[in-house]
Amino acid sequence: MNAGGSDARTPGLTASVLTGQADIGRARRLVIKVGSSSLTTLDGGISVEALQRLVDDVQRLRARGTDVVLVSSGAIAAGLAPLGLSARPHDLATQQAAAAVGQGMLLAHYTRAFAAHATTVSQVLLTVEDLIRRTHYTNALRAVEKLLSLGAVPVVNENDAVATHEIRFGDNDRLAALTANLVRADGLVLLSDVDALHDGPPDEGGRPIPRIDDAVDLRGVTLGRRGKAGVGTGGMVTKVEAARITADNGIPAVLTSASQAGRLFAGETVGTFFTARGRRRGARSAWLAHLAHVKGRLTVDDGAVAAVVDRRRSLLAAGITGVTGEFEPSDPVEIAGPDGTVHARGLVAFSSVELPGMLGRSTTEIVRLYGEDHQREVVHADDMVRVAAGPAED
Repeated sequence: MNAGGSDARTPGLTASVLTGQADIGRARRLVIKVGSSSLTTLDGGISVEALQRLVDDVQRLRARGTDVVLVSSGAIAAGLAPLGLSARPHDLATQQAAAAVGQGMLLAHYTRAFAAHATTVSQVLLTVEDLIRRTHYTNALRAVEKLLSLGAVPVVNENDAVATHEIRFGDNDRLAALTANLVRADGLVLLSDVDALHDGPPDEGGRPIPRIDDAVDLRGVTLGRRGKAGVGTGGMVTKVEAARITADNGIPAVLTSASQAGRLFAGETVGTFFTARGRRRGARSAWLAHLAHVKGRLTVDDGAVAAVVDRRRSLLAAGITGVTGEFEPSDPVEIAGPDGTVHARGLVAFSSVELPGMLGRSTTEIVRLYGEDHQREVVHADDMVRVAAGPAED
């Protein structure tokens, strides 16, 4: 037997009720992400008027019974003017300083705006670690669920003041996609300064695309790189990527502008709707499948491929034939078959230094050679996700 162990646990996640923009009002729970360019400017910091308009639109949606988790960019941009900065900094330390100043300002504005509706807001700052480590993941979910049950609006942002390059989501579009998985949302709404996905640059005659049902619908679509205000890190590329992540994980997404939010929440067909396709996953599995930066590769024999892919079993050292890369325990790695086809990703339990001496050995033999603390799977089924088969990346 080349692989074994426990079967992966699959949480009971129900299908979304959203089949198009007109269904937004039926959502039990939505994650709404708003970009920096919709809330701030380089000269004026936070636009109180734009933020209040967004809050009013969100509150009308909540009044109809929809729980809302708000993923808000703008902390770094809000901190630029107070620190005398004229543009978004490129170095991590200055970004952290701007976020530390701007985060409090941003939340204060949200607190005042929602207070006008007798609604309490809360700040939830996350890093990648909070959505990939099991105890952190559970605590984050528990906190958000309790806030929602108490009638509060969680305002989520990446913890930019402490996040390093190695543990960053990279932008709040990706954070919003994983948050939607975390809270089992019915849909993800991505609000920016663009009213929809276009098949080309809008100023060059590009036409809006009302619906994306499959990856083939994106062929030939030209995507931009940055928001026009220059204060964000995303752009259309990361928004489409975030929408595809959620859609591939059973959660539909809508992409439109913040100025169109009120119309969308009223059920009008605005923006671009990304149809849900795959089965639902938790945020941790979605990160591992789509966003994790793999540190190495485990090559396994055909028996292990069958066990991991078909029977969803844990990977044991007996089925591994090769190790490449440098990694530590809990780092993400690819699992590839003899021909180099990648079948899964997982969090490895051993480092790249200690693993080679274990290859091809049974668990009993490993324990005899290395001790009882080595009596564990190389990649546990609960820490593994199957991916679409494809060639391994260099």
